[in-house]
Amino acid sequence: MTTTGGLGPASRDHALAALNTTSPEHPLDVLVIGGGVVGAGTALDAATRGLSTALVEATDYAWGTSSRSSKLVHGGLRYLEMLDFPLVHEALRERGRLVEDIAPHLVRPVPFLYPLSKPWERPYVGAGVALYDGLAAGRTGHLPVHKHLSRAAVARMAPGLKPEAYIGAIRYYDAQVDDARLVIELVRTAASHGAHCASRAEVTAYLGQPGPQGGVTGVEVLDRETGRRVTVHARRIINATGVWTGSIPVRHPDGTEEPVVAGMPRVTAAKGIHLVVPRDRFTSTSGLILRTEKSVLFVIPWGRHWIIGTTDTPWREPVEQPAATSEDIDYVLERANAVLSEPLTRADVVGVFAGLRPLVTPAGEDEPLGDTAAPSEAQPTAKVSREHVVATPLPGLTVVTGGKLTTYRAMAADAVDAAVGTAGAPGTGPLTGQDETGSGEGVPASCTAELPLLGARGWTPAWNRRLLLASESGLPAATVESLLHRYGSGAPEVIALAVAEPELAEELPGLPGHLAAEAVHAVTHEGARSVQDVLARRIRAVFEADDAGAAAAESVARRMAPLLGWDPERAEAEAERYRRWTQAQRATQEAATDAEARELLLEASRGSVRDASRGGWPATT
Repeated sequence: MTTTGGLGPASRDHALAALNTTSPEHPLDVLVIGGGVVGAGTALDAATRGLSTALVEATDYAWGTSSRSSKLVHGGLRYLEMLDFPLVHEALRERGRLVEDIAPHLVRPVPFLYPLSKPWERPYVGAGVALYDGLAAGRTGHLPVHKHLSRAAVARMAPGLKPEAYIGAIRYYDAQVDDARLVIELVRTAASHGAHCASRAEVTAYLGQPGPQGGVTGVEVLDRETGRRVTVHARRIINATGVWTGSIPVRHPDGTEEPVVAGMPRVTAAKGIHLVVPRDRFTSTSGLILRTEKSVLFVIPWGRHWIIGTTDTPWREPVEQPAATSEDIDYVLERANAVLSEPLTRADVVGVFAGLRPLVTPAGEDEPLGDTAAPSEAQPTAKVSREHVVATPLPGLTVVTGGKLTTYRAMAADAVDAAVGTAGAPGTGPLTGQDETGSGEGVPASCTAELPLLGARGWTPAWNRRLLLASESGLPAATVESLLHRYGSGAPEVIALAVAEPELAEELPGLPGHLAAEAVHAVTHEGARSVQDVLARRIRAVFEADDAGAAAAESVARRMAPLLGWDPERAEAEAERYRRWTQAQRATQEAATDAEARELLLEASRGSVRDASRGGWPATT
């Protein structure tokens, strides 16, 4: 627990110690499993209701799906065509909250062009976009409404489009976010409200009571840095592990284990990949949304780059380490080049990232309940619902899955409501503030709808002071503005490090605009435990830099070393491990199959989570 939201080494030690002190007589109220956006949001929701809360993540915060999204906060325009109006309305409401109140420093409006190639599309698409704007009414996030554009207007706005690719367009607005940084801020904010948060802490089993419906009273947690196992007692367990849903067994009092099957939601894993290309390869003041035969393709402005994606294909391999294949990359390039006047080539691709979406599988499938299974060929993943599901398969265990990044907060509130509103395992007692019947009465309702994250507290005054911050610190104004957009009102924390130690005011090698102070801040305030944590998720060098941040690895490791107790040999091993991982990321781009691409990443990442058998060192050979 930390009132400032710091997630440094001491905070992790304190969190693990707090977990170790739980007992059947003194359990936590809520233990959340999974440090992605939904898990982090759930921990924040529970902690701000006055419940004693902990969050554990097996790897790094946002390590999985939550750092590999399209970076969009949107209602999902294409879901209107599926007549999924409730999902779109809920997502647009959450979009407005994020832009206005929760994270205005991270979530910003972005314009998109919907090119029209046939006359009938203007009334058809126009009606859909008008409905989209209408469903956002009351929670617009101050985003402009859509506008119909003539052919000449499109040519002025996006001269990089093929003239024959459009007869006009409709411009509309959605929002974008640095997804990994959103997760980090959620975890920090949860910690500031009393949640105990620990990464590299893997839940290996639920602790079950006797009988088929005896319930769950806690979990076993493996500290993946030391190999130590801790028994954690909690009145409610909330599983928010996305595509890993269903992977944790129940351990019975006699030591036997079995999977949770009855009542456990089953998810379909769908792979989505994105390409990153330099901004100057396509001239436009607006992003694009393009129809494809399978789904839609976005061309999204992202600083000095464009992010292009996504695919939506079944993933039938184990869910660790999804990767893009050569075929995936060719597909995205071909669809984008259909409308670009200057075709993109593989040489233009700066970065590639792939993630797995957890989609709730439609009812009526034949696979056993509880599996994480791929859809049938007749059920493409683009047609599977993004709506979320909350279930309570056992007393004391709540599972939330499905959904999308934009609706994380609603998912979190629903999960905590379900956990609070259903009985726990026998003998676990009432939650803090709950009446003795365990009915849920007495526990406050969710209060996160307008709750600003740490970096949003005082965001507007901090932004207004940007010129003073630059003058007082001696940093370029553009650098200060970049820091404010990454850290919000927390940017002065980073600036203070740079001022106190001038060496930290230097830019990281190969990463213009990123200060060495950010590597230190990532460890002391944001829970980073490896070079990959810093360069892939705190700083997005892994897909923004031409070399994926490899040139900065040694500098980052050197600055992390004294904070994490690394000697020079260890620091070099950490830097080398990151370089090997980035090489494997590039090698996957030539892989023919998902299995081949995944194996390349698995080989490079062996030891990527501290290997307890080697004294916490990563494997480098």
